[in-house]
Amino acid sequence: MSETMTASGTRKLKIWRGDLATGELVDYDLETEPGMVVLDAVLAVQREQAQDLAVRWNCKAAKCGSCAAEVNGKPTLMCHTRLDELPEDQPITVEPMHSFPLIRDLVTDVSWNYEVNKLIPPFTPKEDIPTTERGEYLIDQRDTDRMSEFRKCIECFLCQDVCHILRDHRLHNRYYGPRFMVRMASLDMHPLDGLDRKDLAVKDGGLGYCNITKCCTEVCPEGIHITDNAIIPLKERAADRHWDPIMKLFGQGKPPADRKPVRSQQPPDPNSIPGAPSSPGVGPDAG
Repeated sequence: MSETMTASGTRKLKIWRGDLATGELVDYDLETEPGMVVLDAVLAVQREQAQDLAVRWNCKAAKCGSCAAEVNGKPTLMCHTRLDELPEDQPITVEPMHSFPLIRDLVTDVSWNYEVNKLIPPFTPKEDIPTTERGEYLIDQRDTDRMSEFRKCIECFLCQDVCHILRDHRLHNRYYGPRFMVRMASLDMHPLDGLDRKDLAVKDGGLGYCNITKCCTEVCPEGIHITDNAIIPLKERAADRHWDPIMKLFGQGKPPADRKPVRSQQPPDPNSIPGAPSSPGVGPDAG
C-alpha cells in the first residue's frame, strides 16, 4: 500500500440534497476503501443509502468534466479528488457548483455557458492564406504550440464557478467568464484567423472585470494557465485600442486590415434561458 493510501474505515459525508425551493446538507456514514475518490463515495451513498441522489458523471477519468462540484468548499472534479487527500478528522462536504442554477442535489444547469459560446464566432480563415498542395493550412509550429494549451479545456466550468465575478457578484449578463476568455484568446492568437474579437471581449465579454486573482487557474484540472497565458495577453492586446491615450491620439489601435471586426453581442441573462431555473443561486450560502 502506498503512503498516500489510507486503510479502510468510516468517513462522514455531508451531501447537499434539495432543489431551488429548499435543501440542506445531509449526513451519511460510509465504509471507505483505500484509493477511493469523492465520486466513488458519492456513488456508494447513492447505491446503498440514497437511491434518489442526483449526481452527474461520465468518464471517471477527469476528462469529461461532468462531475464538477464543490468539495469542502473548493470547486473540483469529484473523480479527481481522493479521500486520503482530505482531512480524516473532518466530514467531507459535497455541494453543487454555486455559480449556476441548481436542478437537484449535486446537478446544476450549465446551459448558460453554451449560450455564451454561441456569441463567439468560431475560427474563420483569412482570405488567401498559404496552403499545401492538398489544401492544408500552413502555420508555424511556434504558433501551434502557443495555442495548444487552450485546447486541453474539457469544459468542466470549474473556472466559471470559482470566478468571483460570476459566483459572488452574479454578473452573468456582463462577463463571459474565464473559460470564454480562453477561447477568445486562442482565436486572437491564431495567425490564420480572419476575425477581430477584441471589441467583443472588452465591450460585451467584460474582459475588464477580471482583476487577475488567478483563482480560475488554481482549480483547472488540466493545468491551463488561464490568467497568465490567456487573459493577461488578451488584456494586453486590447489595451492599446481601448485604454492607451497615446494610441487613441494618433488614431492607432484599430483592427488590422486582414481581420474583420465582430458584431457586438450582449451575454445572456441566466434567467432568460429557456428551461433554466429562475435563480442562479444554489447551496446554503448562495446570495
